[in-house]
Amino acid sequence: MADERSSRLGRGLAALIGDTDNDARAIERARTQRRIPIEFIQPNARNPRHNFDADALDDLARSIAEKGIVQPILVRPLAESSNRFEIIAGERRWRAAQKAGLHEVPVFVHDADDRESLELAIIENVQRADLNALEEAAGYDQLMQEFSYTQQQLADSIGKSRSHIANTLRLLRLPDSVKAFVADGRLSAGHARAVAAMDDPEAAARRIIEGGMSVREAEKLSSKTKAGSKSAAPRPAKDTDTRALEESLSNALGLKVDLRHAGEGGELRIGYKSLEQLDELVRLLTAR
Repeated sequence: MADERSSRLGRGLAALIGDTDNDARAIERARTQRRIPIEFIQPNARNPRHNFDADALDDLARSIAEKGIVQPILVRPLAESSNRFEIIAGERRWRAAQKAGLHEVPVFVHDADDRESLELAIIENVQRADLNALEEAAGYDQLMQEFSYTQQQLADSIGKSRSHIANTLRLLRLPDSVKAFVADGRLSAGHARAVAAMDDPEAAARRIIEGGMSVREAEKLSSKTKAGSKSAAPRPAKDTDTRALEESLSNALGLKVDLRHAGEGGELRIGYKSLEQLDELVRLLTAR
């Protein structure tokens, strides 16, 4: 199924919105393209993109007022109403069209379920670099949570590598303060991925911003931080009960387990050697 969806979605969005062309697609688009009142269209609340730059929107509105909408908006019909449509791709154009005072807009009408609608919204935004890294990560997480995707199935459907999906999802674990730096553009996705691997992401993020570090410099800082933590003073030897508990957990999970006590608390570290092992661990921990 993943290969079929990947093939269809990889080319599908381009075919739907006109980035590729042949006679059959031109005929199909002619059938589905129409003009509808702008008030009959509503945004998709599940669209991964939430930030729309006001200045860029004003620029687009001026262009639309002068030349119209060159590329139709992709919508799907709403089952509860015969004349209401929900945006799949093109919310920015729809917003700009309202600013420009248009009463009707060109659309492609495409029947899509919730899953395909979300996939296409993510693909359009990612392909055009319209999502910031956190919005992209949230969109991926939404597909995995709502539709039980594995990272590999998601990679196949979206047309990204498995490692890209895994690294992007890791950004969701960043502190809110660091997420704010990514959202406002002070940290790029590359910077954020480097920061996510550090023990104190917020301090590292501030150091990167204040120093104007490149992504490569941030990655070197991350490597130095890891090396420094490895060369720290050796931990005290573990008692027999702790080692027995580690062995029991390791046998149950099939992964290396490191249990560290610190007073009444502590931490449990589980190592994995591949993304497949991580997927399986996540499945075990989230199974209900």
